[in-house]
Amino acid sequence: MKAMMLTGIRQMEMMDVPTPVISGDTDVLIKMETLGVCGSDIHYYVSGKIGSQVVQYPFTVGHEGSGRVVAVGKGVARVKPGDRIAIDPAMPCWECDQCKAGRPHTCRNLKFLGCPGQAEGALSEFIVMPETSCFRIPDRMSLDEAAISEPLSIGVYAVKQSIPMKGAKVGILGHGPIGMSVLLAVRAMGAKEVYVTEKIDARLKIAESSGATMTANPDKEDVVEKISQKVPELLDVVFECCGQQEALENGVDLLKPGGKLMIIGIPEFEAWSMPADATRRKELIIQHVRRQNEAVQPALDMMENGKIVVEPMVTHRFSFRDTKAAFDLVAAYGDGVMKAMIDFE
Repeated sequence: MKAMMLTGIRQMEMMDVPTPVISGDTDVLIKMETLGVCGSDIHYYVSGKIGSQVVQYPFTVGHEGSGRVVAVGKGVARVKPGDRIAIDPAMPCWECDQCKAGRPHTCRNLKFLGCPGQAEGALSEFIVMPETSCFRIPDRMSLDEAAISEPLSIGVYAVKQSIPMKGAKVGILGHGPIGMSVLLAVRAMGAKEVYVTEKIDARLKIAESSGATMTANPDKEDVVEKISQKVPELLDVVFECCGQQEALENGVDLLKPGGKLMIIGIPEFEAWSMPADATRRKELIIQHVRRQNEAVQPALDMMENGKIVVEPMVTHRFSFRDTKAAFDLVAAYGDGVMKAMIDFE
């Protein structure tokens, strides 16, 4: 089969690799249909690593996918050949202390699509996944929606881990796909007001059309002053979604005493710097978000019942052979890109 593989920094080639085969009773062979380009894919593309996870070339990335079931192991019950599915890229062991404690997303032996040292990614014609990573989608759901359930599930999980949303005043710092996933989730769960900051104006327009109360560009205005004028008592919860030190500091300034800071963004640097005086005097609650936990099906359900509409997230499409152009566009934040999708047909 064909696979699009990283071969160096900002280098990518289509290669012939062995087609995967079913080897276990719970394996599912999937023909890939659609894949979304994620920010973490771009980290590996432009720098060859995320923290301690370093690419050994050649390597295939990609994990936001949807596909069609080709074949299943004899023990598979939840999907069958021909089913269209959303793919959860996480493959927990289900045996370690974290899995048994209900935390498979921090599994000690986790394998994750497109993560160096764990598993090759989904930028290939076929992949094999355990049936626990396969979610059948209804006929009326698009393959785009199925693929976007992966980043959306992170937003849904982050919101559920934060505070009760009914009546909440919320800040979202960074309106890329994860920031948008948080925005859609907080609106669906009853937030009263949502304030979004983002440096790309085209993304701010999407935020406005998706239900943001107010938007602001930190490159053009003092976002803390603008939002605090509107909400003098400040915000109940802030979601940091861009991995930028400046955004974290804005989040601290925007939170009311006793507020909660949710850190979702993946920084390119090694360590956050936390304003000690403000976080202490405000007695802020600070929580990191690690991917998602049991939120794929809820994300799919919210799309199916119309509580969340993700179509505006998709701004660009590329063929499988043009994957490098997609990565270059997303890496450069070009043309107002929000989510670039790769079509395998």
